[in-house]
Amino acid sequence: MDRDLNLTGFKLHSQRGAVLGEVHARPFTRLTAPIGVLRFAFLNQGDAATLDRQSFTAFCEAYGLASPEATAKHHQVTIGSILLRWEQHSEFTTFTWIWSNAETASHQFGEVSEELAALIRSLTQAGQLLVAVKLEVEQTSAAVERAEQLFEKTSLAMVTVKSGPAVVASDFRADEQGFVRILVCNDGLSPGRLGALVQRVLEIETYRTLALLGLPAALEITPSVDHIGRRLVEVLQEMQGAEDLKLNNHLLTELTALAASLERGAAGSLFRFGASRAYYDIVQARLTVIEGAEIAGYPTWLSFLARRMAPAMRTCATMEDRQANLSIKLARAADLLRTRVDVELEEQNRD
Repeated sequence: MDRDLNLTGFKLHSQRGAVLGEVHARPFTRLTAPIGVLRFAFLNQGDAATLDRQSFTAFCEAYGLASPEATAKHHQVTIGSILLRWEQHSEFTTFTWIWSNAETASHQFGEVSEELAALIRSLTQAGQLLVAVKLEVEQTSAAVERAEQLFEKTSLAMVTVKSGPAVVASDFRADEQGFVRILVCNDGLSPGRLGALVQRVLEIETYRTLALLGLPAALEITPSVDHIGRRLVEVLQEMQGAEDLKLNNHLLTELTALAASLERGAAGSLFRFGASRAYYDIVQARLTVIEGAEIAGYPTWLSFLARRMAPAMRTCATMEDRQANLSIKLARAADLLRTRVDVELEEQNRD
C-alpha cells in the first residue's frame, strides 16, 4: 500500500476547498455562564455588503486585530474581555458581542459597559438594522421565577432544553431600547453545549425576523393582484361577445399590459417569498433541536412561534400561488385572443 499517495496530478474542482470548509463554518463558541450577548443583524447586499465588510476590516485594523480574509464569511476577534463574532450571509450581516457578567452580579438585564457601548457605536454599518437582541445566560435553577420577573406573562414562552439542564425564555417583545430580550437559565450545561445553545437561540430570533419580511411584501402587492384578477374576469366576459377585430386587438393589448404588470410584481416578490420559506425552515429546524419538555402554564417556543408565524407564511404561499395561477390564466387568454385576431386578419386578407 502506497502511504505517500496524495492528490498531486489530479485536476481539483475549483470549489472543492469551499465545499469541504463549509462543514466547519461558523463553529460554536465555548461559553461559561454568566454572560451577556448583544446580536445585531443588518440587511445588506451588493455595494452595502461591500461597504460593511470594509467597515469591519477597518475596525479590526484600528484596534490592532486580525482582519477577515478576502473570501471569509465569518470572523471572530477578542477586544479585552469582549468577544465579537462577525458573520456575512447572502442578504444580511450579523455582529454578536459577548462578554462575561461574572463580576457584575448587580447589573440590570442587558446592561452594557461604557467600553462596549463605545465599541458598538464605532462600528458603523451601511445596511439597515433589522434584528437587535439582548440575551443573557444566568447560572440559576429558578428559571420560572426569573423569567416571570423579566417578561410579560401574557406572551411569555418557555421550554426546557434537550441537551441538558437549561431553560430558554422570552416574550419576543421589543423593550424600551428596541431590543428583543432572551433569557437562558443554565443549571449545568458544559461550555460547549452552552455555546451551541446560545448560537441556535440567536439564530431562531434572527431567522424568525427575516422570515416575516415576506408578509409586508405579500400585503403590499395584494391590491395589484386583486385588480389584475378582477380585470381578467371582465376581459374574458368581453371576449365572449367580441367579434370586431379592433375590439379584440384592444383586449389583447390590455391582457398583455396586465401580464406585464403581474410579472413585474412577481419578479420583485419571488426572492422575498423564497427567502421567507428558507428562513422559516431554519427556525423550525433549530426549534426541533433545542426544545425539550414544556413548562406547565407556559407555551413552548415552537407552539408560540407557530401560532404567529404560520399564518404569515401561509399568506406568503397563497400570494405566490395566486401570482403563478394568474400568470397561467393570462397567458391562456392572450393565446386565445391572439389566435382569434390572426384568424380575423386572414379572413380580411382573403376577402
